[in-house]
Amino acid sequence: MQNIIKLNNVRKEFTKGTNVVEVLNGIDLTIDQGELIAIIGPSGSGKTTLLQIIGLLDRPTKGDLFVQGENQVDLTDKSRSRLRNQFFGFVYQFHHLINEFSALENTMMPLLVRNEKIKDAKSIAHKLLSSVGLEGREHHKPHELSGGECQRVAVARALVTSPNVILADEPTGNLDPDTAEKVFEKFINLNRSLNSSLVMVTHNHQLAATMDRVFELKYGKLIEISNKS
Repeated sequence: MQNIIKLNNVRKEFTKGTNVVEVLNGIDLTIDQGELIAIIGPSGSGKTTLLQIIGLLDRPTKGDLFVQGENQVDLTDKSRSRLRNQFFGFVYQFHHLINEFSALENTMMPLLVRNEKIKDAKSIAHKLLSSVGLEGREHHKPHELSGGECQRVAVARALVTSPNVILADEPTGNLDPDTAEKVFEKFINLNRSLNSSLVMVTHNHQLAATMDRVFELKYGKLIEISNKS
């Protein structure tokens, strides 16, 4: 497998008043193309912070982040934004859909940001929405959809650019167990069909166990606790 993400001794500190709080304390991690990784750990342990650093939404205090062999730590904000849109897809606990837009329009949005043709963006988005079981619901707005349907739209939106890496922060954490399982199954199937890597933060140990590797983030350290390879 090709290694596409590498974190080398990544540290992250926050200053609160006169106190310095160390959240990440020397994180080393490699992610291969198509690999599925789960990160578990107590609330406040820094899981979301780690995900934001991997996805170029935040910068480490120290350490290096390599994307396809290139160190991205010192990139300008403009370059980071461009790479983020090209390389990553994001799914959050809450769907963050635009209420005024339909499911189809929400799904198309990342492609339109790339200046793709509207016709092409619409075609790709339509196929993805059908793949997550929303055929016939494409023109409904978020308030006309159930929570599970909105999260499926969010999954389609994250995958619409065929990203190399999907970063998911509690993607089913706001859903009931049955709906969560169905959404997760659609998510994983689509992810595998695209051969995208997936890094998922979750409190759900049952979902985590289905991934290729499971890590626990505790006291600023990332420890591998399960490896199926």
